[in-house]
Amino acid sequence: MTKKKNFFGTDGIRGPANVGILTPDNIMRFGMAAGKYFLRANTHKHSVIIGKDTRLSGYMIEPALVAGFTSVGMDVKLTGPIPTPGVALMTTRLRADLGVMITASHNGFSDNGIKLFGPDGRKLSDEAELEIEALMEEGWKEGLAINKDLGRVRRYEDFQARYIEMAKWTFPKGMSLKGMKIVIDCANGAGYKTAPDTLWELGADEVISIGVSPNGSNINYKCGSTHTDAVISKTLETGADIGIALDGDADRVLICDEKGKLIDGDQLLALITTGWRDSGDLANGGVVATVMSNLGLENYIKNQGLDFIRTNVGDRHVAARMYEGGYNLGGEQSGHILMTDFASTGDGTIAALQILAQIIRAGRPASEVLNVFDAVPQALKNIPYSNTSPLQNPEVLSVIKEVQETLGNSGRVLVRPSGTEKFIRVMVESNDEVKVNKIVDDLATLIQINSD
Repeated sequence: MTKKKNFFGTDGIRGPANVGILTPDNIMRFGMAAGKYFLRANTHKHSVIIGKDTRLSGYMIEPALVAGFTSVGMDVKLTGPIPTPGVALMTTRLRADLGVMITASHNGFSDNGIKLFGPDGRKLSDEAELEIEALMEEGWKEGLAINKDLGRVRRYEDFQARYIEMAKWTFPKGMSLKGMKIVIDCANGAGYKTAPDTLWELGADEVISIGVSPNGSNINYKCGSTHTDAVISKTLETGADIGIALDGDADRVLICDEKGKLIDGDQLLALITTGWRDSGDLANGGVVATVMSNLGLENYIKNQGLDFIRTNVGDRHVAARMYEGGYNLGGEQSGHILMTDFASTGDGTIAALQILAQIIRAGRPASEVLNVFDAVPQALKNIPYSNTSPLQNPEVLSVIKEVQETLGNSGRVLVRPSGTEKFIRVMVESNDEVKVNKIVDDLATLIQINSD
């Protein structure tokens, strides 16, 4: 039986800031443990890159991590606000042992978290996370460096510029955004500077930026990829060609076309897949998605003669399957698009550039390019709970099983706990939209009744 992790979820550590695991003393212990894990090979001076989004609590978490890492002898390089994929990139470019991103991604301001990347820029394995948790249980004085071996700290001012240059490098050579009016919503988060500058430097006629005034508490607030009314409204108001919405740490993206229709990650993945297939850039004849991706996407990809591989929810699972199978494209319905030719983790800005490239090549409006396949009716609901998961209730599990058996091969039911928040996520899809909505409502009511 796989040992259960106490602190790590599906995407690092996440929760309310200054509560539970995310208090300064626990964060320092975490830094010490992660540092000790990477100090095992004593062949060079070890270092860690630390980036963050724009949350106020980042000012508390960052120095606590610095204290932990330097106390065991690791040098620290601080980037300031930068997209999560930028931390992964700089970890490999600067030959660091570890990259740390302080973020709660799409969560609200009151939460924060910690994402870890190994020296290859990829998220850590379950085994590594379990070992770090075990090291946290050691005494405070275990493994402390002597004075002369303490780590040093340096703050870099050019990491945003480095990231912009990297993002621009991924755009097709000889292509320009000239002639395009683009709305970009940066969720008052980590990409508030880099994303608009990237679009402008690639030649866009007009870049209309919203969600670019972070104040420490407005990240993801009524903006970004989790609150898309803002980007849709601004796109329609300004007559823009396209609207782009990032989340708080800029590793995911959603798009709206010039008519204000929202395009999810499944449609984006389908567009890039066929574009890359036609250009010969798609590796190994397939694409990786998750159990949450729409059945319409699966049917579309398979009808193109390509392989469609599903994984558990979480871009780390998508990435692991991509590397294992030699695929260079994968993603999630939520807007995580992974392109291993360019980055080792999801990157909202780079994904947006690939979408823009496909639109430019087609020479048609976004509304005619982005709606690639007909989605099977799908309904999603998030049901909050306080303590024990309702999925431990035999009655709830029995009803879920009965519903799946009733649908048979004509649909899917997926009920799972969120790995980042206290929610049970319910997804149902079938060709009968009325039936889908009723099943979701019934399951949501049952779970709500059995929640404490």
